[in-house]
Amino acid sequence: MFGILLGLITLMALAYLGWSIIWVAPIAAGVVAVTGGLDLLPAYTDTYMSGFVNFAKSWFPVFLLGAIFGKLMEDTGMARSVAVAMTKLIGTKRAILGVLASAAVLTYGGVSLFVVVFAVYPLALSLFREANISRKLIPATVALGAFTFTMTALPGSPQIQNLIPMDYFETDAMAAPVMGIIAAVIMGVGGYLYLRYREKKLVAQGEVFVEPKEENQAEGEEHVPNFMLSLLPLLTVLLTLNLLNFDIVTSLISGIVLIMLLNVTKFKRFVPSINGGANGSVIAIINTSAAVGFGTVVREVPGFQNLTQLLMGIKGNPLISEAIAVNVLAGATGSASGGMGIALEALGSKYYEIAMNTGISPEAFHRIASLSSGGLDALPHNGAVLTLFAITGMTHKDSYKEIFVVAVLIPVISVAVVILLNTIGIL
Repeated sequence: MFGILLGLITLMALAYLGWSIIWVAPIAAGVVAVTGGLDLLPAYTDTYMSGFVNFAKSWFPVFLLGAIFGKLMEDTGMARSVAVAMTKLIGTKRAILGVLASAAVLTYGGVSLFVVVFAVYPLALSLFREANISRKLIPATVALGAFTFTMTALPGSPQIQNLIPMDYFETDAMAAPVMGIIAAVIMGVGGYLYLRYREKKLVAQGEVFVEPKEENQAEGEEHVPNFMLSLLPLLTVLLTLNLLNFDIVTSLISGIVLIMLLNVTKFKRFVPSINGGANGSVIAIINTSAAVGFGTVVREVPGFQNLTQLLMGIKGNPLISEAIAVNVLAGATGSASGGMGIALEALGSKYYEIAMNTGISPEAFHRIASLSSGGLDALPHNGAVLTLFAITGMTHKDSYKEIFVVAVLIPVISVAVVILLNTIGIL
């Protein structure tokens, strides 16, 4: 148990310092192996790499195609088209809602979180300028739309955080829709009301829009495709995945083909976009696979049985222990998919067994795992948070407090609420 704790502390500390999890995870796994009585070399070359390779084998096609889909949406202008249309529809007077809705639509349609940030930021800058709202709120507004309810709560989301639990609980992307919708409402409405509160507070303090030192190049008025046509690839992925029950790989391929057909005149952009998406997907899948490999080593040491007993011994609904395990590990790794991968690789079979022997459905375990991955993952060392600050020109001091509330605190509260409703028999 001490060795597992020491490994987690090593993982968290080095990740917080900005060191890549690709090589931090094997180091942390080595700490667990040595303190747990495993031979170091076999623990790495066999146990760790087996977990790494098995996850990559199962999920690389989804990471690859998802990244290509998002990159094509970005480079053809379709992602920007959707964002522009949403902000025009909602209006500049409701700038926060416009940016939030744009990010949410793109994320729920399958566009990767990082692409959403690039697509939405120029529009956020324009809307916040016109509404005279402090730029300090832009990171939290984008985070609320892209990093929370559309990623983990809304049933049917094609984001990886909603798909990973499917293999462990034999479920589909629509698992526990009522739980997901309730959590999404808490996150979306709660986060929006908080950001409006912060807007009023900043205005009262005299903090309004200040021009950034350097204009983002993406702010140019390049012609964008028709909104309805741009929406079609997003709808294609969602509908084929959830209504026609296609495999996510087939759904993403359908969306990619449709993007290229609708933008055939821009065919010269296709190869660079596909190359860019493919290259980006490699880093993403390796990061998550590295985290899962750590979980595989943890599962092999004798102290894991004590950890399992500790978690399973938490009084009350077993969904509580799952939520704690996923949240803590997502926080330790600074990654929603990485933390959930570690937790489910180590404990998924136990939770599925509990589901089979109790009145709690596997769908509920799926949804709580997904929801919990989007809580403590957004701590200051999270990669998406750091990217968001880099793009918007803000710092942790400027904007992290708002991100913490909308992307950490409120999501954790939403998990607690749906578990409570499940415990008292409402869900």
